[in-house]
Amino acid sequence: MHALKVTRAEDFPEWYQTVVREADLAELSPTRGSMIIKPWGMGIWERIQGELDRRIKETGHENYYFPLLIPLSFFAKEAEHVEGFAKEMAVVTHHRLKAVDGSLKPDPEAELTEPLIIRPTSETIIGDAFSRWIKSYRDLPLKLNQWANVMRWEMRTRMFLRTAEFLWQEGHTAHVDEADAMDETMLALEMYRSVAEDVLAVPVIAGEKPENERFPGAVRTYSIEAMMQDGKALQAGTSHYLGTHFAEAQNIRYQDKDGGQTLAHTTSWGVSTRLIGGVIMTHGDDDGLRTPPAIAPRQVVIVPMLRGKPEDEELKAYCASLASELGGVSVFGSPVRALVDLKDARPADKRWDWVRRGAPIICEIGPRDAANGQVTFIKRNALREGEKIKSHTLPRADFVAQVAAQLAATQQELFAEAKARLDKSIRSDFTSFADLERYYGTEDTEGEFKGWARVPWSRPTGAALEEVGERLKALKLTIRNAPLTQPSSFGACIFTGAPGVEEILIARAY
Repeated sequence: MHALKVTRAEDFPEWYQTVVREADLAELSPTRGSMIIKPWGMGIWERIQGELDRRIKETGHENYYFPLLIPLSFFAKEAEHVEGFAKEMAVVTHHRLKAVDGSLKPDPEAELTEPLIIRPTSETIIGDAFSRWIKSYRDLPLKLNQWANVMRWEMRTRMFLRTAEFLWQEGHTAHVDEADAMDETMLALEMYRSVAEDVLAVPVIAGEKPENERFPGAVRTYSIEAMMQDGKALQAGTSHYLGTHFAEAQNIRYQDKDGGQTLAHTTSWGVSTRLIGGVIMTHGDDDGLRTPPAIAPRQVVIVPMLRGKPEDEELKAYCASLASELGGVSVFGSPVRALVDLKDARPADKRWDWVRRGAPIICEIGPRDAANGQVTFIKRNALREGEKIKSHTLPRADFVAQVAAQLAATQQELFAEAKARLDKSIRSDFTSFADLERYYGTEDTEGEFKGWARVPWSRPTGAALEEVGERLKALKLTIRNAPLTQPSSFGACIFTGAPGVEEILIARAY
């Protein structure tokens, strides 16, 4: 018997929604397509944010904030960019409401002279600022970052994965030339890989997107791709070299060393709360979420087995002193985050609540534990032995001495488990498109999830690339990226028959 009513094998999409709900991460809001992020979910995001923000600042970037509302004319300057987002833009047209026949409606007399767009991304308004701030080569590189919310009007939403409004980080930089801008693009990609693997315990493959999957207006787009337990890919972060396209549209020019006027080369890069969805689908099990210790809002939860008796006070004091002692232990560079759960609820109910949330270590302390100076606990990532809950008991001093190592081991175990699944679920034995059709064209049986294909690619362009896209679309597949690590030789492209120049990853995706 598991803590959730649906298993991954039975219905993976429903299992995902159940974890979001039962782990108390978020809930749907009254605003269509948006979500309310609850404390456990927000606590996870704050720790992701903190780890990434530190890396961003250590690499010479500064945080800024730009307006939520962007004039429509800013988007009109960059045709390719606006075309990519036009169907997702939310538009503000009035600045006042008026009571009409007992209901509030936009006041016809308060229509804006120019409509405002709720930011889907900030390249245009930041580019406008760059055009004022950058005058000379001495002003470059200019490296800034913004933590903000954005709006993209999604019709089919799923919490954390695809919502109309979401939280994110967007970096924007300007450089003297392509080489410097490309160094920045790859630096951002490496920051994302590091956070995904070292902090979220989510293994990823970094690589370049094909031209039909690039960010609108970009010259090159790179991504980190993570494999979910159902075999689908999740684009977990992107980094874009924008060339001089946005600089030309926004007039971002600088005086070079020879006194001439030169267009700056720009980049942009971002990750979002979608990372939390990736954590759920990478590490969750049929009992709920397993939160990696590095991002767990509470790494050790202590549940006193209270019985409504006078000795409960002694038990509470023992648990409080244990939590305080744990707070003096450092793990991942910070004090252990410990909590004593004193909610007025049955101890068993509290235990299962923390199991579903995925607290890495859950201690259940009874009067006998307190009397004997010991700690009884379960490790969330190794909860069961068969169907039986697996518990451990240690002397208190030993538990405190070992807790940092236990949490670090849990972090590594989660990564190793996901990495083994990723490695074994990428097939490289497809030699023709017919092979792909045979494999992906059949229905999954219950509990069977098809992984990714890694195949030779001749990098077709134009109409030939469009044809490839249509053939893959019929199988609900997309090209994810061309991994940065490539073999020394390649077979024939399975789409064109031409000699391969690289290998690409193909998968179904979120």
